[in-house]
Amino acid sequence: MRVILGVKNSVDVKSKQQNMQKATFDRSQNSFFIALKAKVDRYFSENKLDQAGNNRLYIKGGIQVLSAIGLYVAVVFFNLPLAVSIALAVLLGLNMALLGFNIMHEGGHQSFSKYKWVNSVAAYFLNLLGGSTYFWKVKHNVNHHTFTNIEGVDSDICVEPFMRLHPNQPLRKMHRYQHLYWFVLYGVSYMAWIFYDDFVKYFTRKIAPHMDPKSLSMREQIIFWATKVSYVVIYLVLPIVMLGWLKALVGYFIVTFVCGLFIAIVFQLAHVVETTAYPEHKEIDKEWAVHQVSTTSNFATQSSFLFWLLGGLNFQVEHHLFPRISHIHYPQISKLVKETCEEFNITYNEYTSMSKAFLSHLLHLRRMGMAY
Repeated sequence: MRVILGVKNSVDVKSKQQNMQKATFDRSQNSFFIALKAKVDRYFSENKLDQAGNNRLYIKGGIQVLSAIGLYVAVVFFNLPLAVSIALAVLLGLNMALLGFNIMHEGGHQSFSKYKWVNSVAAYFLNLLGGSTYFWKVKHNVNHHTFTNIEGVDSDICVEPFMRLHPNQPLRKMHRYQHLYWFVLYGVSYMAWIFYDDFVKYFTRKIAPHMDPKSLSMREQIIFWATKVSYVVIYLVLPIVMLGWLKALVGYFIVTFVCGLFIAIVFQLAHVVETTAYPEHKEIDKEWAVHQVSTTSNFATQSSFLFWLLGGLNFQVEHHLFPRISHIHYPQISKLVKETCEEFNITYNEYTSMSKAFLSHLLHLRRMGMAY
């Protein structure tokens, strides 16, 4: 639920961009990002800081990896009381989402470490969770981070036909109730991702509907199948052997439902709320950086607990402007972003709490399904 124009990534951006529908930005005006980037560069230079993660991030990542292993072992290898097993399964689902937020996401953006190989290892945590880092880098780093909230290009807002998130998407009768049934869709999104979406990408060779088919190297094909087989063995076969069919499948459903629900909510609060923009045309009459600010929103940035838990994804504006800077720097960078937005008279979207952002998301869902 996975950058061009001044933002680097490890994918061959030029070749991917040629496959996309045309979506252009006004390149005659880049004054906002130039001014902002100068301030951010000066901040790192004056404070002699590295833009990548540091020991604090490594320690946090280590804690979350060990806790996930501990929860998995407890749930699968110990015959615990039913209530305890359910509680641990819920925690394991949350923990898996945290691995995605704090390790995989940062590694995928090359911001977890200043060492390339460490970032690669961190990025492949997605494969340990059953996904494909290769597919994610194109879908998220390129499509989403460049063409945020643009219908037909940003795959993250395409949940058709089940939901209508953008005003330009077709309106169906079922959408009238999407602000009620979102819970089920978000919960099963992780299972759908692992067992359906990735296979559609693999067999069609199209990472997003608007992109032309692209051949996969033998290396990527081997990684894909090794990932899927290992995932089934670790999360289904071994639990079934240890616990039996019923307990294993119920436990698997709880873990994946909680993980999918948590991931979906966090990412939806960043873009699919009332205050963010939903561009209607492929030609955007603003510079890329201004587009990112207008289509993105922060939430609960004063909560140190959420900041630690979500890997800084509550500072989504800063992340979209500087995805290759580790989230550990976002609280300081946000001050510079707000200051520059005020100088250029640009609206900075932010909700003071996660609950307010969540309510705004539900109201947006309701409004998008209201016509019937």
